[in-house]
Amino acid sequence: MRGPGVGLDLQAAPTTGASTTLPNAPARSSPTPSWPTTFGPATASATAGGVAATATAKVARVRWAMGDCTTVTCHGPGNPCAKSRGATPPPDCGHLCERPSSEEPGGRYRGTATATRTTTWTAPVLNDGGTFTEARATGFTADVREVQVVN
Repeated sequence: MRGPGVGLDLQAAPTTGASTTLPNAPARSSPTPSWPTTFGPATASATAGGVAATATAKVARVRWAMGDCTTVTCHGPGNPCAKSRGATPPPDCGHLCERPSSEEPGGRYRGTATATRTTTWTAPVLNDGGTFTEARATGFTADVREVQVVN
C-alpha cells in the first residue's frame, strides 16, 4: 500500500493564481486524486507458502504544521474550498493565514503535513494478526500575499 497522500487547497485570490492566497482566506486540508488509495481504508492481501495475510490501512489523522506558527489536526480527508463559505474555515478541517508570508525565507510559509496511519493485519491460518501505526511527513510551501485596495 502506498503512503498517505496529503493536499493543501488554498483559496486563491483572482489575480494571484492557484498556489497563492491572501491573509484571512481559507486554507484547507483537501482530497487529492490519490486519496482514495492513500487515505483509506485500503485493503491488500497476499499469499506465500500457503499462508494468506490481509492488511487494512486507514489514515487516522493529519497534523498540519502550517508554517505560520500554528497547527491544525484533521481527522478526515477534508473538503475542497467552496466560494460559498467565503473566508469562513470549514468545521472539519481548516485554517486562516492571518499574515502574509513575505517575511519568511523565500517569501513562502514552509509547512509539514504529518499523516498518522493505522494498519490492522490478519493471518488466519497462523491464528495471528495485529495492529501497527506509522507516521509519514510531507513538506509543502504556501505563498500568502498582502493586497492593498484603494477606493
